[in-house]
Amino acid sequence: MGKNDSSQRHEAITRYIQADPFAAQLGATVEIPAPGQSRVFLTVSREMANFHGLTHGGVIFALSDIAFAAASNSFGQTALALNVAINFLRASRPGDRLVAEAREVHAGGRTAVYDIEVKNAETGEVIARSQDLVYRKKEWFIPGDEGL
Repeated sequence: MGKNDSSQRHEAITRYIQADPFAAQLGATVEIPAPGQSRVFLTVSREMANFHGLTHGGVIFALSDIAFAAASNSFGQTALALNVAINFLRASRPGDRLVAEAREVHAGGRTAVYDIEVKNAETGEVIARSQDLVYRKKEWFIPGDEGL
């Protein structure tokens, strides 16, 4: 596969992942800097707060999960979560701009492990960390690397 073909394939994968209706519903934006990596941005709205006025844990989990899904599917192969373990480390509030960054740290056979960090995009404070396990099916939603 030539460099231009590889670039076009990466763009096709990125467009496919960015079409996620749940991410769009939340107002999250997804970037795929390279295969095995992602960045997802979200500004916390007032409607995303819990009864304490803090960002609901489900929103933080969802942001981390979107980053995990984007990074693990960024090869064009269908990947599905097997396990997610998240630790909430610091509170955030409506108005905060959060970023979840995911990266593959191990791949072996049909599974891979991803580290995800959710931060306040402005202060750099770590809000949550997650380590997630994915299963890769023998199925490609953007053909191209089946022989790898």
